Amino acid sequence: MNDPERPAPHAGPGDRHRAHDDQDGTAVDGGDGSPRGGSAAPGADAPRPLDTDTDTDTDGRTSAPHTPSPRAGAGTPAAHPPGAWPTEQDTPERHPAHPASPEAPASSGPPTHGVLKSLLGAWALSACSPEETATVERHLGECGLCAVEALRLRDAVRLLHPAETLDLDPGLRTRVLDSCLGRRPPRIPVPEWATPYDAETARLDALLQDFGDAEWQTPVRLRWYEGSRPSSRGTTVAGVIAHLMTVDGLVAGALGLPDPLHARVRTAGSADGPVGPAARTEAYWAALLDPPTREVRTPWRDQSHALVRTVAFAAGDAAHAAGSGLLPVSYGDFTLPLRDAMVDRAFECWVHATDIAEAVDYPYGPPAPRHLTRLIELGARLLPTALAARRRAGLASPPQRLGEVGAPGRSLRLEIEGAGGGDWYIPLDSPAALGSADHEVAHIALDGTEFCRLAAGHVSPEEAAAGQKGDKEAIREVLAAAAALSRL
Repeated sequence: MNDPERPAPHAGPGDRHRAHDDQDGTAVDGGDGSPRGGSAAPGADAPRPLDTDTDTDTDGRTSAPHTPSPRAGAGTPAAHPPGAWPTEQDTPERHPAHPASPEAPASSGPPTHGVLKSLLGAWALSACSPEETATVERHLGECGLCAVEALRLRDAVRLLHPAETLDLDPGLRTRVLDSCLGRRPPRIPVPEWATPYDAETARLDALLQDFGDAEWQTPVRLRWYEGSRPSSRGTTVAGVIAHLMTVDGLVAGALGLPDPLHARVRTAGSADGPVGPAARTEAYWAALLDPPTREVRTPWRDQSHALVRTVAFAAGDAAHAAGSGLLPVSYGDFTLPLRDAMVDRAFECWVHATDIAEAVDYPYGPPAPRHLTRLIELGARLLPTALAARRRAGLASPPQRLGEVGAPGRSLRLEIEGAGGGDWYIPLDSPAALGSADHEVAHIALDGTEFCRLAAGHVSPEEAAAGQKGDKEAIREVLAAAAALSRL
């Protein structure tokens, strides 16, 4: 019988093979009297061992060889079974040279505190798997230190990734229209002084389109100033839209369009309706058999579209008062030209859209800067008239120096900062005087949105002024006159 320990028959007598006993690793006879584990003779080419790994301890002893796994090469950490958590014993630092034996069982115990703590950053970024997330959150309920660290990391993530609204930029519609109209001019363009109303009604309509029945009945508090005292009136989202439609009817009536209030008051048995915005609104609300619902959106929207179309067609006839924007629109106690009335309606549409958005806890931005400038400019031009009305009512001090009509007089510089900003000089002694930088006696600095909130009666004069310099009495009276521009 052939000795199983003997070299293969084709091996020459001078060959030496290293072999280890399969049982105890001792050297065996190579067949020529020399041990197979001995050293080769000097100069002899000793054949290299088969592809096996032999570990050598620090004291020179050799351990049993093992054949590398076909799935894991040398220096490659053994892969964990799917779903197995890594443990501290599995970290590469513990086994820098040799991976764990494939035959060694994988750890199936719960992850250690160190492993869970290392996952807190990924958890804060929502980058963990569902299983990891559940395990980490279970650990956070048991470990106070990790819970504090997790909150700190989650706050840091919020700072790195601030929340962004899903709503479109308020100026996007204007930019898109400008780009389109720049490529192909419209056959019937909308006048520049009517574009703010067109944009703000479209924005409000977009806000309303997804409202359910519950949102339409959400309570809304309308605020304004009467004299020097704040006033308010409660209604609903549907009631606010009815109010806008009723006051827009003043412009519709001036243009010869149907007035929604007249149909309601005739139904109630009255031939003539009130003419002021507040009185018209109260009459419309009182004439309704039931509180307004979401059905009010359709007539309001149709009326706003009709107003824009009508002024666009009229703009082609510059000789007509409507075409030039000089058609008078009566508000009862005062009259505005059509071009100012359309800006006024844009202003009120934005203000009440903000009221609605606040009631339903929804973000709502200011108008596009170009449109915001028109709203601010109208408010600044109305300030001298409002100041004179307060003097007639005994709510402001008498003028200090009167001059000729159109002559420069004492002035306050109203500086509006931010989008839509600029400088306006407000004559203090008479609306017929001319504001002048050479006669400046006071200066007020306000943000553009804050000035509009003041003119809408949403902030008090004491809260509005960000910067003041000069005549304190003039500053106080101009701020009060700005608040007096508000109404229901």
